[in-house]
Amino acid sequence: MTSLSHKMAEFALTLKCEDIPPEAIKEAKRFLLDSMGCALAAVNNEDMQAMYRFTEKLGGAPEATVIGSGLRTNAPNAALMNCLLTRALDYNDIYWEQDPSHPSDIIGAALAAAEANGKSGREALVAIILAYEFEMRWCHAAEPGVREVGWHHATLTQFVSPLVAGHMYDLDLEQMVAAVGISGSSHFTLGGVVAGHLTNMKNTADPLAAQAGVIAAMMAREGYKGPVEVIEGKEGLFEVVNNVEWRPEWLLKDLGQDFMITRCGYKAFPTEALTHQPISAALQVCREHNLAAEDISEILVETTTRGADILSDPSKFAPKTKETADHSLPYVIAVAVADGNVLPDSFSDEKLRDPRIRDLLGKIKVVADPEIDALFPRVKRARVQITTLGGSIHAAQVDHAKGSPQNPMSDEEIIAKFRANAGGVVSSHRMDEIIQATWAFDEIEDIGMYMRLLVQG
Repeated sequence: MTSLSHKMAEFALTLKCEDIPPEAIKEAKRFLLDSMGCALAAVNNEDMQAMYRFTEKLGGAPEATVIGSGLRTNAPNAALMNCLLTRALDYNDIYWEQDPSHPSDIIGAALAAAEANGKSGREALVAIILAYEFEMRWCHAAEPGVREVGWHHATLTQFVSPLVAGHMYDLDLEQMVAAVGISGSSHFTLGGVVAGHLTNMKNTADPLAAQAGVIAAMMAREGYKGPVEVIEGKEGLFEVVNNVEWRPEWLLKDLGQDFMITRCGYKAFPTEALTHQPISAALQVCREHNLAAEDISEILVETTTRGADILSDPSKFAPKTKETADHSLPYVIAVAVADGNVLPDSFSDEKLRDPRIRDLLGKIKVVADPEIDALFPRVKRARVQITTLGGSIHAAQVDHAKGSPQNPMSDEEIIAKFRANAGGVVSSHRMDEIIQATWAFDEIEDIGMYMRLLVQG
């Protein structure tokens, strides 16, 4: 019987730009612009500066461009750095069904492989579409999702990234299957990278799995082999991760007919996805009733069990790092109430020590609501109730965060987010050039020309 990786590889090899409907192409360009803005916003972060130094020390053939620095290195190194920049602020896209994922975490790998192989924007768009179509289907393939039984979603990305990179390396079918086997047997990731006190690995796990796909594609091109039935075979994924119900039909469901990229969401806040509905509810209450931090005696947040557990454990009430703070439901609610929004600079060292925010943290209570759990993941509801010092109680409920398909961001809002992120890193004129080049991405003959627009200055 033909393996699942073989069937997915066949689709990845045969998909052409002319097969993709205009709305999916448009969405790929929107996600590309959004992702490049997220990447540019991160280039001056201390952790990214450390990774720039690390990448430069690795050396490598100068075949692909690193966003921000303009360093030329090999495709795997550029893929890791550019995927990590996209991911660093937790501000890029989100798709969450049984499992969560950020398909744009793989865009940097598609661009690096495309540049290294002299591909056009039209060809690279196909690779980006493949990242979304496969990654999003994996989010339906297990019930409950693998995240619910202790695995990070990078565990799924390792099966997608070799298909994306392999398309850019012009692998044949046997090589593509080998690449999936190589990558898919090497990057299982523990969910602990996003539990408790968080470290830099929270943002790095998925980019490493994206890089693994580029490495696997390059190995396979040289004739290296990997397990053909890495997904469903003996001691493969399905057999080893056996505390979920696998639904393999989802991996191939309506491929080439239903382009799921149009159902992926954007982030209006640079925070973990399940914080967006509570943030929106808190902002709604404060704006409708003109409340300031100093007016408040108590904030009750009702959310999913996941939100109460993963995002509100004791470490999240006293975050000491950006990584913990942007995955802390109490912290982001406190920031929203204190500052009237949650932005990339909400996680600076100064903000982490802000006495107004620290004072609010002690007034926040997060509880799990079984009724909200019953709606998840179809509806990701949250309720926020704020009690004032005068005893007044105000509440709001939000089901669909801004940026979700049910509450979409317009082109103008995507552009505004890009400009806010890229400002201070590239000039206003350069921003105009990047926007114009992204909307015309399928007309670009050399990806290297596009990547050079993303150099700081």
